[in-house]
Amino acid sequence: MPALLIGAFSGMLAPAHADDGSPDGSTPPAGANDWACRPSAAHPEPVVLVHGTWGNQNSWDVLAPQLKAQGYCVFSLSYGRAESSVRGAEPGVYGTEDIRSSAREVGGFVDLVRAATGVPKVDIVAHSQGGPLVRQFLRFEGGANYRDPAQNKVDQLITIAATNHGTTAEGLGYLLPTGSAQAPVLGIIAEYLGTAALQQLIDSEFLHSLNAAGDTEPGIKYTVIASHLDRVVTPPEATFLTAGLGATVDNIWVQDLCPDDDFNHGALPESPTVGYVVQKALDPSYIGHPCPE
Repeated sequence: MPALLIGAFSGMLAPAHADDGSPDGSTPPAGANDWACRPSAAHPEPVVLVHGTWGNQNSWDVLAPQLKAQGYCVFSLSYGRAESSVRGAEPGVYGTEDIRSSAREVGGFVDLVRAATGVPKVDIVAHSQGGPLVRQFLRFEGGANYRDPAQNKVDQLITIAATNHGTTAEGLGYLLPTGSAQAPVLGIIAEYLGTAALQQLIDSEFLHSLNAAGDTEPGIKYTVIASHLDRVVTPPEATFLTAGLGATVDNIWVQDLCPDDDFNHGALPESPTVGYVVQKALDPSYIGHPCPE
């Protein structure tokens, strides 16, 4: 059973360029991390890009320059490097650390961006694990202020195929043993794939804690992007969020805008349709085509 789960995760959570000689995350995407950038009146909030499991900041090599060309101040990081697992020890592999720790790391980066640009709030675009990670930052690590949403550090969260309510690893997650027999299997999964992969299994302790008080925070605008072809978020609509008090949620299917979009889970940050939705969410006046030929 562990081998089946490990194989399922390995095939599904891998980023778009996994194992093909892609950049190792040490250099930001083109257009990102210009620390002298100052937001304009047209785009008053910097955009922070948060990658997913086993990825790094080069997951944004397509979207980051697009946003920069539209006049945004764009920032990215590679977070959650932990060499304690087999997968996490591989070069260029990030996003394997405990999601709670990674949320604090991303929160520190957000504070650096806010200080450098001189603005109180950022917008965040997050892929896969990045979705629940940022929600952890908002709820438990000071990203949002429930009593005074005006003090929120984030104005808008845009998620791409986020594992907000977990993955079944193509249904294999349901086959995990229960009770005392479960602990050794979970330990094996974490040993090979990293703590973060384990925390994204449906019904994990992490997800129970994250979602116990609802999906959203007051004062935050959420755009949630899903694909019918997603084999990680299963069923794909499990990524969708329900708006709570003082929040707005726009749940969007990629194929409603472009029926032929066939980008898989790991490659969705490169999808032209996803790029369109992101830019439209950031700026409703954006004019583009959701389904280019």
